[in-house]
Amino acid sequence: MAMSVPVLAIVTSLHLIAFVFAVGAERRRSFAKVVPDQYDERTYCVYSTDASTVYGLCAFGLLLLSQTVLNGVTRCLCFGKGLVTGTSSTTCAIFFFVLSWITFLGAEACLLAGSARNAYHTKYRGFFGGNELSCATLRKGIFAAGAALTLLSLLGSIFYYWAHSRADTGGWEKHQNEGVGMTGTSYAQQPPEFGKV
Repeated sequence: MAMSVPVLAIVTSLHLIAFVFAVGAERRRSFAKVVPDQYDERTYCVYSTDASTVYGLCAFGLLLLSQTVLNGVTRCLCFGKGLVTGTSSTTCAIFFFVLSWITFLGAEACLLAGSARNAYHTKYRGFFGGNELSCATLRKGIFAAGAALTLLSLLGSIFYYWAHSRADTGGWEKHQNEGVGMTGTSYAQQPPEFGKV
């Protein structure tokens, strides 16, 4: 199997778009401030936009789609004809396969956990006149870690695809008793069209 430019372009573009969404999610995290209630002595939290939740989930979906395309094309290293054994390309393919999966799972965990935590909002607190109310917000850096792991996943996926295409047998199999024969023919003898008279 040779390296396919359309597959490489799809995987790269999906990873890069997921990276942009993850960076956007980090920049648009929810912020909160404590506001006193106008009707009683309670305080409550007012949150800014929830755009980072949507951005994080979009990055999650795009990264998942990219990993699905790549492993569908390479047959997840487990299925198919197999790789040529005993070569450095096979070793590199296995190493980058593991690297791409570890970074993919780390990025997906950061993006999903960040989106879920960003969507969580603190409501009223039960005490009156509380000055120590803390509003639950997402810590800085969760989506940034997801973005960094997305780039590492991109590099691991590209190098895995490259090494897999070099180590793939490509469907070639060694056949027995084949070659250029000078004396024999593989065509069956055809009877003469006209018999002797």
